[in-house]
Amino acid sequence: QVQLVESGGGMVESGGSLRLSCAASGFTLKTYVMGWYRQAPGKERERVARIENFGVGTNYAESVKGRFKISRDNVKNTVYLQMNSLKPEDTAMYYCNMLTSWNGDPSDSWGQGTQVTVSS
Repeated sequence: QVQLVESGGGMVESGGSLRLSCAASGFTLKTYVMGWYRQAPGKERERVARIENFGVGTNYAESVKGRFKISRDNVKNTVYLQMNSLKPEDTAMYYCNMLTSWNGDPSDSWGQGTQVTVSS
């Protein structure tokens, strides 16, 4: 059974940093492109970063480029999102998920997410 458990969220001031973790189980992590997504109240869920199977290739939304860094440890079955220079507009629930391919859609197996709140 696929399980994705996000952690590491919290409340920080503008300019602060957080490191999110996503513990994956029930599948072989290295066989999937992985992504981090976020959803703010009243807004659609958006992908903020993705990383190819072995971590060589990454891609970021323009809104987080240069501030966020996605990484993965296929041995620990964990995907990370280092978030620096946080802004109030980064406030959202953050989720990780596997993608069907580099340009594919996320799976239906969403975790509970981790809340990030950035105060001004």
